[in-house]
Amino acid sequence: MTSVRQEKAKFRTGARLHRARYRRILRFAAWHLVVTWWFELFLPRIWLGKIAERNRAQRMRRFARRFHNLAVDLGGLMIKVGQFMSSRLDVLPPEITAELEGLQDEVPPVPFAAIRALAETELGAPLETLFASVDPTPIAAASLGQAHRAQLRPDDADDTGLDAVVLKVQRPGIDEIVAIDLAALRKVGRWLSHVRLVSDRANAPALVEEFATTSRQEIDYLNEAANLERFAEDFATDPRVRTPQVVWERTTRQVLTLEDVTAIKITDSQRLLAAGIDPAKVAPVFAEIMFEQLFTNGFFHADPHPGNIFVTPNPEPSTEHPWTVTFIDFGMMGEVSAQTRSGLRKLLIAAAGRDGKGLVSAISDVGVLVPSADSAALERAMTELFARFGGMGFAELKEVDPHEFSDFAAEFGDVVRSLPFQLPENFLLIIRAMSLTSGVCSSLDPRFNLWDSVEPFAAQLLHDERGNLVRDVAKEAFDVASLTLRLPKRVDALLSQLEEGSQTVANPRLERHLVRLIRITQGGVAAVVFAALLISGAVIRAEDLVLGNVLMMVSAVPLLHSLWSARSLR
Repeated sequence: MTSVRQEKAKFRTGARLHRARYRRILRFAAWHLVVTWWFELFLPRIWLGKIAERNRAQRMRRFARRFHNLAVDLGGLMIKVGQFMSSRLDVLPPEITAELEGLQDEVPPVPFAAIRALAETELGAPLETLFASVDPTPIAAASLGQAHRAQLRPDDADDTGLDAVVLKVQRPGIDEIVAIDLAALRKVGRWLSHVRLVSDRANAPALVEEFATTSRQEIDYLNEAANLERFAEDFATDPRVRTPQVVWERTTRQVLTLEDVTAIKITDSQRLLAAGIDPAKVAPVFAEIMFEQLFTNGFFHADPHPGNIFVTPNPEPSTEHPWTVTFIDFGMMGEVSAQTRSGLRKLLIAAAGRDGKGLVSAISDVGVLVPSADSAALERAMTELFARFGGMGFAELKEVDPHEFSDFAAEFGDVVRSLPFQLPENFLLIIRAMSLTSGVCSSLDPRFNLWDSVEPFAAQLLHDERGNLVRDVAKEAFDVASLTLRLPKRVDALLSQLEEGSQTVANPRLERHLVRLIRITQGGVAAVVFAALLISGAVIRAEDLVLGNVLMMVSAVPLLHSLWSARSLR
């Protein structure tokens, strides 16, 4: 009876803690959403935007510091959210990314007694009977699990050809924690779907569901082992890449046993130099391997942060391959569809060729730009971007006069923000992988220029695309030739029908289509005039309040005409 009461009390305590965790996440999100709305949306609308600008950096740092503390305290998926934010150097200010960088490694370990209990339950036997030894001190503690070094028993070592292994065990109770965190994130996603500034750019609930799918896959170690073997097969003939071997006899959904491939952490420049490895030579090789995953294989490591990538000196170094890039942790993997991969290849080729129009076309193909968007202005912006900053590395960009960036942002910022962008499925992982790749390469070599790695890879892709183009042109030529051979007979039949009067040409709706076309044209012209007056008024308003307000009010006339034209087409 006492045992039953203890179990019930334990259950009630767990439920209470889960509710508290859920409410704490929502309170944090709600407060900072309100703060962001106030400073970034409301104050600028009442012409007090300068107040928001004055303390924006301090506000961002305060938010990041509070989220950092929340993530470390709660663990679970909050760590993963923070890690993702720390990698978004492209869209988040440095005040946030710098503060959250520590979340890559800063996770308190679980006591070994709890790890032992879970592993023995999963494997069905005491660890002493399964392994020759297990080190109770973890070599890595992550948000969802932690890893310990171990030695296989002699008979298992003979069967597998391995001796030293890594025993990776999930954190006890992580299933329940992930469920609570996902419930809170789904709630936040629904809140964001009602914020037009966010909903116009991304489907927040869909992004949360994508994150949920990835997270559930990460806590299934059988799935991770299968990912590892698929990745290893993709690079089976590539001497630059190494992966650990899976010990399937000691692997379950919550326990994963792998070959110990621990080597030099990829960003540890001092150890690389001590081993005779030039970090500046590692960067382009790592970048090319990641490009191959994304643009060729379509199956990629979506979490290539420094803790998951090693550089392993070869025991018998050769001039060509004295070291390998070793990947671990295959829980977060991404898959790119053939259509998206084709768009990404086009995007890479256009970027390497500084082709603004081609880049916008590729962005549309990938699905980031809604098909109905008017891309002409974006093409001009991209062309100008390449003309000013194309080909520069991060170190060179840091030397550019900040006023030049400000001028570019002032000239084209509104254009980019006004276009209907969206994040297609699985694109979140692509962005994460590329952001982390860029960060690792820059850490290896501050002068690293991504373009130097992009251009030779893009040249090979372009060569492959030309081969496909030749085949397509040959097929098209065959179809045209076939049609040409049939054409005289079809023309002769048509002429015979016309002579006999059996062929008629009629289109009773032609006149209605012409009227409709005229109205569409009128509506389009009215919409352009409306936009011109409205934008002119908004710009002039800063200098001349009266004239600006007059132009903005007058813009209502062509707007009404445009709406009337659209209504009359129904």
